[in-house]
Amino acid sequence: MALHLVKLCVGCDSVQDLQDWIDERMAAMRRAGEAAEQRHTTRMVPKRVDELLDGGSLYWVIRGSVQVRQRLLAIRPFRDGDGIQRCHLVLEPALVATEWQPRRAFQGWRYLDQRDAPADLGSALSEADGLPPALSRALAELGLL
Repeated sequence: MALHLVKLCVGCDSVQDLQDWIDERMAAMRRAGEAAEQRHTTRMVPKRVDELLDGGSLYWVIRGSVQVRQRLLAIRPFRDGDGIQRCHLVLEPALVATEWQPRRAFQGWRYLDQRDAPADLGSALSEADGLPPALSRALAELGLL
């Protein structure tokens, strides 16, 4: 059974905000001549790497609810310029919409067992196919999504 991570998506008000940020970052990496890969830097290094890389994903909490996930491709610990241990979570750039699952705010990331992970809504993300984000958020907060 796959193990996942869940993390707050700080600075994004919608899934589209996250998608735009990913697209901008990937384009900037290509312009700089770097290998374009989507990665998220975190301070703590997961200990259960093998379980996470066996089909695990990073589930993003946006505006108080898990809304989307990205498959984990690699976990790369490193030391930054100040000598502080950090970690790159390398993610598949494709976002997969999930059922909305309310989550309280927390710091860092948390492990998420497969049995507790929200189900996927479809293969590709398309907010145009769904409800407006504000309506989706309100319905999720009421437990109706």
